Amino acid sequence: MDFTPEHKSIHDNMKKFVEAEINPHVDEWEKAGIFPAHELFKKMGNMGFLGIHKPVEYGGLGLDYSYHMVMTEALGYINCGGVPMAIGLQTDMATPALARFGSDELRKEFLAPSISGDYVACLGVSEVGAGSDVAGIKTTARKDGDDYVINGGKMWTTSGTQADWMCLLANTGEGPVHQNKSLICVPMKTKGVQVARKLDKMGMHSSDTAQIYLDDVRVSRRNLIGQEGHGFMYQMVQFQEERLWAAASSLISLERIIEQTIEYTRQRKTFGQPILDNQVVHFRLAELQTEVELLRALTYRAADLLVKGEDVTRLASMAKLKSGRLGRMVTDACLQYYGGMGFMNETPVSRAYRDTRLGSIGGGADEIMLGIICKFMGILPGKKK
Repeated sequence: MDFTPEHKSIHDNMKKFVEAEINPHVDEWEKAGIFPAHELFKKMGNMGFLGIHKPVEYGGLGLDYSYHMVMTEALGYINCGGVPMAIGLQTDMATPALARFGSDELRKEFLAPSISGDYVACLGVSEVGAGSDVAGIKTTARKDGDDYVINGGKMWTTSGTQADWMCLLANTGEGPVHQNKSLICVPMKTKGVQVARKLDKMGMHSSDTAQIYLDDVRVSRRNLIGQEGHGFMYQMVQFQEERLWAAASSLISLERIIEQTIEYTRQRKTFGQPILDNQVVHFRLAELQTEVELLRALTYRAADLLVKGEDVTRLASMAKLKSGRLGRMVTDACLQYYGGMGFMNETPVSRAYRDTRLGSIGGGADEIMLGIICKFMGILPGKKK
């Protein structure tokens, strides 16, 4: 990709913001199990970070995806995984369909304040019995006059305890599972919306994650994003950006883990020599750095094609698959080279080990990505290319 001085400026400004406004507080937020999303997002909104590739009519900068991608990559300077994940939820998971398919009225009500940082968004797709199997969701939105009456529940909802609104996927009809779903904007203060519990997770501690119950929640049918029955397709479009975000946001964080491990193993000596001087160690670190660079090339290529308007489902799925697996590979290998210190919570690599494990699960598990890739290759049983 051809990066301009504007690309570099966005990247550098995001890095400076991370160093000034986020990293000094990360350890505190990790212990608390939550970060102040409204406060942080408002600062980011004032800087233009939450709407780089969103329409200018609603407060965005109107730039193409490549500018947003370099900002996303700079999130890798954050010293945890939970905060960047919540930022990505706001920019690449809960708002792309609204920005692309929502009515002008709906975008003014929900998208504009999400870009400015006045609203925190969450995404209501996964359920207790339907994680990667999006078609299997059970939540319903029944038409009643000018309203939808929503019943069901959502699980693993990032920012769920703080969110102002939810981009909700629900069944609005009785037809085929890929044609009976719709995306609906649901204000979280609506009667019947209940935050059932804040979830206790293995990693991503600074990001609050909730289980949500929806009991006879009544919202206007004008809160429908796009056309009724097109929700599954709209969500697949959102997944393209979510999966590219997952890949782009992992690049610098993985490189930093490798760099930190190099520094530690250079200083730490065993049997009279630095751990780094063992060929098995420095060769392995070289292999891991090569893998990260390959992931960067794949991610940049997919982003370039997205900017050109092409369908990048195949490449985004490959990048998501690779980033999830590489996160596990890098953190596991590097933690090993720390020895006993790698098992200590105070060591950054142990936090990264916990946080990156979600990469192969959230946003579509590795197995889902493999199924999509196989479908495009024409080798998935019962499916055509």
